Amino acid sequence: MKFALCNETFQDRPFAEQCAAAAEHGYTGLEVAPFTVAPEFDATRLSLAEGEQHLKIARDHGLEIIGLHWLLAKTEELNGGRGFHLTNPDDALRAATVDYSRHLADLCHSMGGNVMVWGSPHQRSLEPGWDHHDATQRAADLLRQAAEHCASLGVTIAMEPLGHPETNFLNSARETVALLKKVDHPNCQLHLDVKAMSHELDAKNPGSPTPEGSIPSREKVDNHMADIVRDFHEHIAHFHANDPNLLGPGMGEVNHEPVAKALRAVDYQGWVSVEVFRYDPSPTEIAKTSMDYLQKVYR
Repeated sequence: MKFALCNETFQDRPFAEQCAAAAEHGYTGLEVAPFTVAPEFDATRLSLAEGEQHLKIARDHGLEIIGLHWLLAKTEELNGGRGFHLTNPDDALRAATVDYSRHLADLCHSMGGNVMVWGSPHQRSLEPGWDHHDATQRAADLLRQAAEHCASLGVTIAMEPLGHPETNFLNSARETVALLKKVDHPNCQLHLDVKAMSHELDAKNPGSPTPEGSIPSREKVDNHMADIVRDFHEHIAHFHANDPNLLGPGMGEVNHEPVAKALRAVDYQGWVSVEVFRYDPSPTEIAKTSMDYLQKVYR
């Protein structure tokens, strides 16, 4: 497995400094959040030529840009202040979301990347009164259009299940794979994330949300993540290593050995990216500690 780091780990450092820091700690890939490299967080203002410039900077530091994530983050002011959304009943809003995703795919390709992790919990959640079946169909139709564009570029959308504390749509690998089957396109596949998987631990139905009121043991959590990998491995396009405490792998209670063993058992050949949401004690310490753990457990 190959190891990458999400660039926002280094927060406001210039992109070249982010690349230098990632390379210094042994990462060979960088995963980019579009808003971090775009003027005023607006990726619509980021040209393909600028994407190619970022690719050159990364390569100068011995890195690949593996793709994009946080696709719809910081987009609330875009599209006339309406932002973008995966499941909204408004046809015009979804059409704008398709157009934006196509632009991101073009950017991803210009940077040399081939995966776009689609998380964005707030831009997928269902409002009261929205029918879940109808919303799922709207999401499938939107993603199919986006995937058709991605296919011409060699880019794959990696749909990310997220825990119920963050959203009420696509809370498990099982639910997400059901959506992928509706999309029915090879360029729309599954993304798994350790933090998110910690919320889908129904022992009777791996990949289903943890039953309300249930507090699984630490051992069950660790081993159940491996079950999720094994059950849905045919769909996995990308993987994030982190911890429910919002820090990097090895910086919390999760034992990654079972899930790493499962990835090896299913012959996962993709990237393992470190994605964190807290930046203490420091980005440098997070990058170093995470890489030390990856080398120990995921090799």
